[in-house]
Amino acid sequence: MSLGRVLVVDDDKNICELLRLYLEKEGYGVILAHDGEEAVVKFNALKPDIILLDIMLPGLDGWQVCREIRKKSNVPIIMITAKVETFDKVLGLELGADDYIVKPFDTKEVIARIKAVYRRVGQSSAEAEIKEVKYDKLSVNMTRYELRVNGQVLDTPPKELELLFHLASNPNRVYTRDQLLDEVWGFEYYGDSRTIDVHVKRLREKLEGVSDQWALKTVWGVGYKFEVAENHE
Repeated sequence: MSLGRVLVVDDDKNICELLRLYLEKEGYGVILAHDGEEAVVKFNALKPDIILLDIMLPGLDGWQVCREIRKKSNVPIIMITAKVETFDKVLGLELGADDYIVKPFDTKEVIARIKAVYRRVGQSSAEAEIKEVKYDKLSVNMTRYELRVNGQVLDTPPKELELLFHLASNPNRVYTRDQLLDEVWGFEYYGDSRTIDVHVKRLREKLEGVSDQWALKTVWGVGYKFEVAENHE
């Protein structure tokens, strides 16, 4: 029985076949695409549960594919690329990618990250407990993976939602960037603290000025906190 379907997008067919071999061995269904246009077509037609996406692709590149998919879906996207510059990492995250793996990669690392995504997003139906925090004009529901602001549902990538939920579940507690990487990303995340800054920036664009009862605050030289007014219940 398949654990879920993974869309692997890479123009290197050897890499695709290697990933297919390991993923199928772990119990995942695998869909392959070798260029950007094919990736978008297969995503729309087959609705995979997670995407492994190379950046350097013929036709539409990985950034363009990520942008197209984010217009209609919050499916988890893990970028796989040979590019290691901070700019490339930040751009991928700003476009809505959830994670980033640099070639050459260890297939065990890829599998571990996919499993981590499934642990976060594919919550067991046996866990009927509703995971939700509510504040004035704000609701973060991790059972439905849904962010509501002023009663409206906002499209929010899974990682942004998890970061906001973690901060809002611990109001007025200050977290360092490293703590957030460890506690929200977990599974020995190999990224850098700029990852947190990118996600906070995107959240602020959604939340700025919504309420005077709470705010996503920078604690200079330390990190971030979800600040709640003293008169809030």
